Amino acid sequence: MRILLADPSRIGLKLMTKMLVDGGHEVLPFTDGTAALECLRGDETIDVLLTSFEVPGISGLELCWEARLIANSRHPIYVVAMSSSHDRDRLIEALDSGADDFITKPPVATELFARLRAAERMTRAQRELVRLATIDPLTDLPNRRAFFDRAGEACLRSGSAAPLSVVMFDIDHFKRVNDTWGHDAGDLVLKAVADVVRRRTGSPARLGGEEFAILLDGWDLLDAYHEAERLRVDIQSTPIEIPGGVLEVTVSLGVAEHLGGHTVDQLMKNADVALYAAKTSGRNRVVAAQSTIAGASDSIETSEARTIYLAC
Repeated sequence: MRILLADPSRIGLKLMTKMLVDGGHEVLPFTDGTAALECLRGDETIDVLLTSFEVPGISGLELCWEARLIANSRHPIYVVAMSSSHDRDRLIEALDSGADDFITKPPVATELFARLRAAERMTRAQRELVRLATIDPLTDLPNRRAFFDRAGEACLRSGSAAPLSVVMFDIDHFKRVNDTWGHDAGDLVLKAVADVVRRRTGSPARLGGEEFAILLDGWDLLDAYHEAERLRVDIQSTPIEIPGGVLEVTVSLGVAEHLGGHTVDQLMKNADVALYAAKTSGRNRVVAAQSTIAGASDSIETSEARTIYLAC
């Protein structure tokens, strides 16, 4: 497992790091709580936080609390607090601060490894629960919930120096596919489209039914439009084998760029309006929402007033 180890003693840190590495684990050692927290927030591959109480910068208890917040909102982290004190009050304080387990220092190798094996079982189960809650089982893409969580975080980070765009699209005449060839064929179409999307850039998701979205972090409106057009061509040129024949499908796409201060719901509404315009103007095309018209209100009232038809 990948373990973040925080301890104020350089000698103790070196000894525990060697013990853990010899046991087959990867260790990120820190003597400073502030640096440890920065790593914890930025590295989603960390499985375990193993921290002493007595860490400078940010205390071990604060690290436990912050790790619990990250684990509750982003990815599972098993938190183990360490102390040379056997005080029961400290144990209670650690557990109340978000720790999953408590061990005394210096740790006995056999006991520590047994606790880490328990941690591995727990984090594996938690990851599977997260996967079931956030992954669409048919296409294996992130689902609507996962997409909105990721897009919401991206909107909070987005600024003038870091543009953010979203592409929303659905499969043209998908009901006709189901009605004519059956739902099994429809599922094959959804999987094939998902495979094409997965090969392209960005963070894709299946929002539901035949509707998909791609988050393009760092892309402005024009670049996102061109990427959407490339995706449209890729899907149209991909033959999809179904029982009894081969299908070719097209998609309609709406593109919108995030504006400072706008929520993820506003961003998605803009993209949805652009998608509707693409469908009502003939399908199999890309329409980009113009969100920067001088004097425009925050909401898009009509697609005609707020949409740039960049392609027909």
